[in-house]
Amino acid sequence: MTESSDHRAISRRRVLKGLAQASAVAGGLAATRAFAQDTTLEALIDQNLGSDFGQGFDSGSRTIRMPKASLPTLSPVTVQHTEQAIVAFDDIVARGGWPEVPKADRLRLGGRHPAVTALRRRLTVSGDLDANSGMSDVFDSYVEAGVRRFQARHGLSVDGTVREPTLRALNVPAQVRLAQLKTNLIRLRSMSGNLGPRYVLCNIPAARIEAIEGGVAVSRHTAVVGKPDRPSPDINSRIIEVNFNPYWTVPASIVRKDLIPKMQAEPDYLTSNKIRIFDPRGNELTPSQINWYSTEATNYMFKQDPGDWNSLGSMRINFPNRDGVYMHDTPSKNLFGEDFRFHSSGCVRVQNVRELVNWLLMETPSWSRQEIDQVIKSGERKDAKILRPVPLYWVYVTAWATPDGVTQFRDDIYGRDGIGPLVSAPTRGG
Repeated sequence: MTESSDHRAISRRRVLKGLAQASAVAGGLAATRAFAQDTTLEALIDQNLGSDFGQGFDSGSRTIRMPKASLPTLSPVTVQHTEQAIVAFDDIVARGGWPEVPKADRLRLGGRHPAVTALRRRLTVSGDLDANSGMSDVFDSYVEAGVRRFQARHGLSVDGTVREPTLRALNVPAQVRLAQLKTNLIRLRSMSGNLGPRYVLCNIPAARIEAIEGGVAVSRHTAVVGKPDRPSPDINSRIIEVNFNPYWTVPASIVRKDLIPKMQAEPDYLTSNKIRIFDPRGNELTPSQINWYSTEATNYMFKQDPGDWNSLGSMRINFPNRDGVYMHDTPSKNLFGEDFRFHSSGCVRVQNVRELVNWLLMETPSWSRQEIDQVIKSGERKDAKILRPVPLYWVYVTAWATPDGVTQFRDDIYGRDGIGPLVSAPTRGG
């Protein structure tokens, strides 16, 4: 067996193993027995279509828990289930939608408040709470579970407590959610064709990345994407290279918008962050040689040394594009735990990026996981060309339905749905 075919065999085994685990999680013993009897990819996908993924959630990833190997966001199946969700929301709107939940100081487990009754009705209409759970004003475990499910479907922190972001999401009218689904159905239809046997997808409003192989998502990664005033663009490209321990050349726009104000406020900012300055001839300058209260700095190149402090972290993923953006690691890993992960200047930061890079280089000789770990640890500047460039898509989808019948919504952070931001919160620089 050749090295490349061996990699493909390993890759297929990973997909099948992941789907087996997914089926076991979703369907219990019956699914495990089915897997033992028939390990074809098609059979496993069929099992996943009928599984109950929506009953669990992962607070770390801010979404309904999807097993590691499952159907991708962009697929004909997603289109079909989103169409079905539109029918269901048409019916909800026709019956008057759902009630508004009043603001209250204590809407959490163990609390008692008249607003809980409205909360129960709201969650029941959207299918997050069983209608048989009652309509009392006590915030019991049933209500908490309903809130958690709702939060997971809307990409919010899953804590079962109705804080301000959750309340705002609860009070988005049903007719607005219906319009959101209809707008996104058009996008899904246009993007759910043949994207290739192996590709990477970033859904910008969800701030999520999927690695797709053989028709299933073999891994998912939380992301940090562009701020509303510096949005991440739609991308249709191919990943061609990974840079290990990269330098960061600061884009002119960031020099102008961020770096100059930083230097005015903190004169030692460049030095403490190991960013060096070069004139057009390649001569290195000191920060004291530049007038930071003018536009002089825009004439120079700013380059950050590799290391733990580097804004790109230990890895950068490159692909041709006219916007000069890329995907990369980050030293600010705390941002991955936030509900609103819109902090970058257009690039996409990737959580657990080493796992994604390992998958990207799976078919590239001399780049095993051990070799990747070694070069990162060494701090050596090194590049890895992707043997077979991997298609990459950055898309903008704010509403869709999963095969388990769960309808997902995300904030229209860039205002492209025509309905304006719904649950947005102020973002920080970075």
